[in-house]
Amino acid sequence: MFRTIIDLHVIQTVPPSNINRDDTGTPKTAMYGGVRRARVSSQAWKRATRVAFEALLDKENLGVRTKRIVELVAQTIGERSPEHADRAQELAKSVLEAAGFKLKAPRKALEGTPDEAEFLVFLSRAQVTNLADLAVEAAREAGDGKTKIDKSEAKARADRSHSVDVALFGRMVANLPDLNVEAATQVAHALSVHGVTNEYDYYTAVDDHKKAVEEEDAGAGMIGTIEFNSSTLYRYATIDVDQLQENLGDVEATRRAVEAFVRAFVSSMPTGKQNTFANRTLPDAVLVVARETQPINLVGAFEEAVTAREQGGRISGSIRRIATHATEIHAAFDETPLRAWSFGVGERVEPLAEIGKRVSLDVAVKGAGQLVAERLAP
Repeated sequence: MFRTIIDLHVIQTVPPSNINRDDTGTPKTAMYGGVRRARVSSQAWKRATRVAFEALLDKENLGVRTKRIVELVAQTIGERSPEHADRAQELAKSVLEAAGFKLKAPRKALEGTPDEAEFLVFLSRAQVTNLADLAVEAAREAGDGKTKIDKSEAKARADRSHSVDVALFGRMVANLPDLNVEAATQVAHALSVHGVTNEYDYYTAVDDHKKAVEEEDAGAGMIGTIEFNSSTLYRYATIDVDQLQENLGDVEATRRAVEAFVRAFVSSMPTGKQNTFANRTLPDAVLVVARETQPINLVGAFEEAVTAREQGGRISGSIRRIATHATEIHAAFDETPLRAWSFGVGERVEPLAEIGKRVSLDVAVKGAGQLVAERLAP
């Protein structure tokens, strides 16, 4: 059986910035092709994509990732059954334990603070509601007696009605593997197509009140340094449409999820040090390729670092390299895309039109969604 895979290739230039830093505050980097490259972790861009979903999808189609699941379910119990509000925490704890979640008291908990999960748990809002409803049903059935919650039903309600983000990015519950969800998307660490050297911004902050006093010295109230770099990044992500369909169980929901992911991944950006550098940009070029064989990351086009001497500069050089590498890969491995779209800024995007029809972001998003609906139609 042929698969349906959607690959996203993005070339994006970022000015001086520190959008993803390590524990020392240094912009993340990696060695590739023997050259030090700027790097933005996959986790950072997945988080940015998830945040972008909030403007693209209804809240009910999204999930919540938190350790405070008792508080979350208890709040929902109180909203859906006000008569059980005074027992909400007790019922929430019972239904979550019945589902198999390990709970413990939070560190430095104040009196009355509900227990929390041992690890971050990713639940759809529908799953939170399902568990809350089960707890309320059990409480009503028990009346004045002891509330008993069916464990198999509790686990089932925590494992159906996945949200778009849970279906896309997956879920791992370390001590409850039955509730794991296989991710339908993979996101690569973004790498600069060229070598980078991190730089330092030395800054001072003036004490305004002290400055107004003539007798005081004119020294700064604070000094420091911020490390940064600038780069042209190659970003890649892929969606396994069939896995996404399995996770969501609905063709229309799968189409909406693919459209939301394509739009969000292309247009989002991690927010690290954003107020300091105002580094928000949109991609210079995007190539969307639908396949039926396997995902293909085109990072090999940049194993030899792009230099400033490349004709037309780094952006144009990167776009040409993507087009050439993709064409050669397709020829060597008999790869024929199902469909492809390209878009970006200016004439320098034209080489990608040899692989995918040049359109706009909106047309590419809708085209990907329509292809998914066609491929998954009964």
